[in-house]
Amino acid sequence: MPGLWDVLVVGAGPAGLSAALTLGRSRRRVLLLDGGPPRNASVSAGHGLLTRDGISPEELKAAALADLEPYDVTVRADSAREVRRVGECFDVRVGDAWQRTRVLVFATGVRDILPPVPGLRERWGQGVFHCPYCDGWEHEGRALAVYGSGQSAHHLALTVRAWSPRVTLLCDGDPCLTPEQALDLERVGVAVRTQPVRRVSGGPLEDAPVCVSFVGAPPLQVDAVFLAPEQQGGSHLPAALGCALDGKGRVTVDGNQETSLPGVFAIGDMTGAPQYVVQAAAAGMHAAQVINTRLIHAAVHSMGAAFHKSPEDEGARDPDSRDE
Repeated sequence: MPGLWDVLVVGAGPAGLSAALTLGRSRRRVLLLDGGPPRNASVSAGHGLLTRDGISPEELKAAALADLEPYDVTVRADSAREVRRVGECFDVRVGDAWQRTRVLVFATGVRDILPPVPGLRERWGQGVFHCPYCDGWEHEGRALAVYGSGQSAHHLALTVRAWSPRVTLLCDGDPCLTPEQALDLERVGVAVRTQPVRRVSGGPLEDAPVCVSFVGAPPLQVDAVFLAPEQQGGSHLPAALGCALDGKGRVTVDGNQETSLPGVFAIGDMTGAPQYVVQAAAAGMHAAQVINTRLIHAAVHSMGAAFHKSPEDEGARDPDSRDE
């Protein structure tokens, strides 16, 4: 049908870009909606990506977009505003126009909800970090802090301890630690500061150490602060369409990255998957392969043919159109 996209991908992070690349190379007509800068845009360099260790998020995205140019992938610098199901297809409102697609892929990621500590948001990715696997090596052996309380902060402090023996847990007034957790930290040498945090200053933005100020206590200077913030989904559209969510508001998917609604896929951070670039990209490629295989089966069946087995394979599982 003229004007009908094979696949519409909402979101141009690593997951969405990877899906678009695989689908484009499969000769599919794809519309990719690029809603803006990546979640990690404030980071100077990303790490842990094979052959691209240290690349900036902007460079990585620019290279990925350039990779799409030979293929039938249209990139629109816009977001999806509304989604509705129409028979076997989906309509997505982009700007003031509706786009129709056979398959819909959400790759809208998550949003970090940072604690309301003055100065912290400005230093997110610049002295204040989320992942020690991404930024721990650059601060190896230095004075580090972990912000938070309760089990998540306890686990993160023990993890960051693997990169440096000089770790302080900042509980911001309420440790919420069990006696066993407090003893764990004491045994590995993690100091605990329970005073309320007043502000965060310094860091790369000021070419100085990160300075944590407290209420009624001396400040603490460290090389970096790590924290695991609360998160929320990057888009309300999956839920509005009727996709099932888990208890944390993440879109639930099966082993093929398909949501509870047939023909609707979700990939990357929004599914609760580990939040690494390489894993988001892998999820995008996997979903694209599943989608393309189904479209191949549909085309073969429409021509009166099928993927029939050879006699020697009669006992094998049928390559159903819902399989990769």
